[in-house]
Amino acid sequence: MQERTYDYVIVGAGSAGCVLANRLSEDPGVRVALLEAGGKDSYFWIRIPIGYLYTMNNPRTDWRLRTEAEPGLNGRALPYPRGLGLGGCSSINGMIYMRGQSRDYDQWRQLGNAGWGWDDVLPYFIRSEDHIDGGDDLHGAGGEWRVEHPRISWELLDAFREAAAEVGIPKIDDFNRGDNEGSSYFQVNQRSGVRWNTARAFLRPVRARTNLDVVTHARARRIVVEARNGERRATGIEARVGGADVAFRARREVVLAAGAIGSPHLMQVSGVGGGAQLQAAGIPVVHDLPAVGENLQDHLQLRLIFRVSNVRTLNEWSGRLTARIGMALEYLLFRRGPLTMAPSQLGLFAKSDSSRETANLQYHVQPLSLDRFGEPLHPFPAFTASVCNVRPESRGTVRAASPDPFASPEIRPNYLATPGDRQVAVEAIRLTRRICGARALAPYRPREHLPGAEIESDEELARAAGDIGTTIFHPVGTVRMGRDGAVDERLRVHGIEGLRVADASVMPTITSGNTNSPTIMIAEKAADYLRGAA
Repeated sequence: MQERTYDYVIVGAGSAGCVLANRLSEDPGVRVALLEAGGKDSYFWIRIPIGYLYTMNNPRTDWRLRTEAEPGLNGRALPYPRGLGLGGCSSINGMIYMRGQSRDYDQWRQLGNAGWGWDDVLPYFIRSEDHIDGGDDLHGAGGEWRVEHPRISWELLDAFREAAAEVGIPKIDDFNRGDNEGSSYFQVNQRSGVRWNTARAFLRPVRARTNLDVVTHARARRIVVEARNGERRATGIEARVGGADVAFRARREVVLAAGAIGSPHLMQVSGVGGGAQLQAAGIPVVHDLPAVGENLQDHLQLRLIFRVSNVRTLNEWSGRLTARIGMALEYLLFRRGPLTMAPSQLGLFAKSDSSRETANLQYHVQPLSLDRFGEPLHPFPAFTASVCNVRPESRGTVRAASPDPFASPEIRPNYLATPGDRQVAVEAIRLTRRICGARALAPYRPREHLPGAEIESDEELARAAGDIGTTIFHPVGTVRMGRDGAVDERLRVHGIEGLRVADASVMPTITSGNTNSPTIMIAEKAADYLRGAA
């Protein structure tokens, strides 16, 4: 086996890994290896924002994972997109810049994770940010992570926002100031109409550093853990690079940044996880750590679709050749128009009932409709009001099914497993119907296409939620922080020296909104912890 030696070996060049590689390689006295199972981010559809339609379920850019059949979804299994290649999920996601609520991080601190309250993490959000409106006490300017406003508007979305105000959801200017209750247009990670992924933002500017090796098509096989003086220590990563096996030795630390599915799976096939579960999968136990692969949390979106009249939507545009040519020209000449669209433009945060301390529902409202991503838009004018419970009670698992490191793990999100989650789903559908029945939308005559206006009782609505629910691509929590978790508050794996995890898997509870930028914040803090340890 070939051997290469570095100070730090990072597994995964996604949203977290690119940040870590940038920050750690700032010190010319250290050598950093960044291992990525996929290839470069040069694919045409990564750059164009609406290209998410062509990067999900594409073997070039997506791991193409699937969940197991979900009881809460009435026996359905779901595609589970995860980014493959430089930039990871930031190359295929919805580009929405969202931090969550201050309450989210204060709860992390209250769970015993010192240094993770809102006041602690805010400087790390600001450090990376390059906001189009400039910096202030809550936003940054001049960082790598570009944040801009949408470059297209829709009459229908303006009307939906007015309708939400009629039912008590106020208009606000910014979701990212600690309390996101209200409606606004999502800010996006784009630069002048081009997707701004973490590879372009953090990695490309530093690729010339001689102390940074970015190794693509390098699929990690196992974490090397050695016993030294009665202690276990991670000393490197064995990976398949092309057709060869290579050992990447780490003089200081191994850092996992493979995401909420990849990081726990690699730990498990390396023998780090719940002992009984590993033995059942035929994996020798190196370190019994039951929290690995547990606590999976995700946002389940309920995609309510309404047909409309007397207004433009993207559905009818997509079916006309002249319209498609016009959209392409508008993008090529001005970097504006429908091709700059994130999957959702209008957002709302609201309370499912008045007893909630803060907003627990998030809407992604789209001037289009389709059965599922990757399939054609509907031939009739319609919009989608997608709503998710941002603080689900249900917890799932990620588990290695065999010792084969290249076999997909079993993913069980366990959606709608609690009475509380099912009740929030019912309330979310009823709130959506109230918004769509408001005066501001009346000129467009919204008619419920899914789940169907004839479904009315709580029991029927809960079952319908299982029929129309799908992931909004926010898995977190499977290597959670905490004394009873898998890592401590400095992201060190309990019981193994020289091994840290720095990605969305360390979140003890899911944030109230999109999870990509919180993952970048986690990587920023991890880099400081690593440099401090050195």
